[in-house]
Order: sequence, then structure tokens, then C-alpha cells
Amino acid sequence: MKEGDAVGAISVYVLPVFLLSVFMMAFVNKTNAFDHFVEGAKEGMRTTVSLVPNIVGMIVAIKVFLASGIVDAIAQFLNPVLTAIHVDAHVLPLMILRPLSGSAALSVTTDLISIYGPDSTVGRLASIMQGSTDTTIYIITVYFAAVGLSEMKHALKLGLTADLIGFFAAILAVSLFF
Repeated sequence: MKEGDAVGAISVYVLPVFLLSVFMMAFVNKTNAFDHFVEGAKEGMRTTVSLVPNIVGMIVAIKVFLASGIVDAIAQFLNPVLTAIHVDAHVLPLMILRPLSGSAALSVTTDLISIYGPDSTVGRLASIMQGSTDTTIYIITVYFAAVGLSEMKHALKLGLTADLIGFFAAILAVSLFF
């Protein structure tokens, strides 16, 4: 049996076995699994509804940011710095957008890879940056709203610092290994 066949065979049974296990545990503990499911679904809907204003606000802010031309202005301003450290300036929009929007950053990464190729320095750098950083501002906006926290100063500083470290680690990895 090939590895792919085994994974396919196992994956067919994972969900049914999980559901059967849940119902057996509910039966053993003498609880109504459906009532717990419905209560969890209600709680999930309340959480979703409470997050909608934050998500809409974040999406609008990102769209305004992208449409304003600020990304291009920042890229043009920082181009000499990147050139001095031998980093292709084409990855700068990715570095700016990645903490804000995963889909915008992925779009930039896809464009860079389609233009320069996956095995180019730009393609490798964009791929490693995409994988070693996160959508910090989006995550803070959504998760802090979900738990009702409004003080996010330290989390924002640490998250953006981690992104910066990820960007420089990607630059270092590409320069050392490729």
C-alpha cells in the first residue's frame, strides 16, 4: 500500500470515529450531546456577531490604506535602506502588508513568484517572509475583541517586533543558503 493510499483510507474514518466517540462519551456521562451542540452553536454565533464590527472596520482600514498609495510611498522611501543591505525592494510591499492582511500579502507573494519565479532570490525571500511572519494587526484586532480586551499596546509592540525579526531572519536565510 502506498503512503497516499493509507492517508486516504485513514482520513475517510477520522470524522465518523470522532463523532461516534463523542456520542459514546455523552452516553456514558448521561448528557444530551445535541443540547450541548446547540448551546455551543449559539455561543459561536454570539461571538461571530460581536466580531463583525471589528472585522468590517479592519477590512475598510486596509482597503483605504491600500488605495491611498501609502504602500508605494513607504516602499519608495525605504528603497535606499534595502538596497544598502542587498535586499530586493520588490519584497517591501509584502513587508508592509503582511502584518495587516494575509490575503493582500499572499496576493503580493503570488505576484512576485509569478514574475520572478519560485527559485529566484525574490521568490524565495517572499515565500520565507510569508511563512515566517503573521497578520499581527488583524490577529490583535479580532482576538482582543473576541475576549473583550481593549489594552493591546504591549501585544502590538511584541507582535510587530516578532514580524520584524521574521523579516530579517528571512533575509538572513536567503542570503546564507541561496
